[in-house]
Amino acid sequence: MENLTTLTGFFGWTAIINLAIYLVTALALAVFKDSIKQLHAQLTGVAVDQLDSLYFQYLAQYKLAIVIFSLTPYLALKLMAG
Repeated sequence: MENLTTLTGFFGWTAIINLAIYLVTALALAVFKDSIKQLHAQLTGVAVDQLDSLYFQYLAQYKLAIVIFSLTPYLALKLMAG
């Protein structure tokens, strides 16, 4: 039972950390959109008008990864614990 508690805590903290990173990234993209777009365009050579869709795709994939790899195992372990 202690292993179950440890795993539950691990997945809970990974979910919290990943959600915090997601929120900081989303807020940074919302607040500093133009400067971030210019920086990324210069660093990667991607056209500025393509970056909006790439940012949206990145955030969607990261959110899906959080749900699959952090939240779902956490909820499953919580249900197993009773």
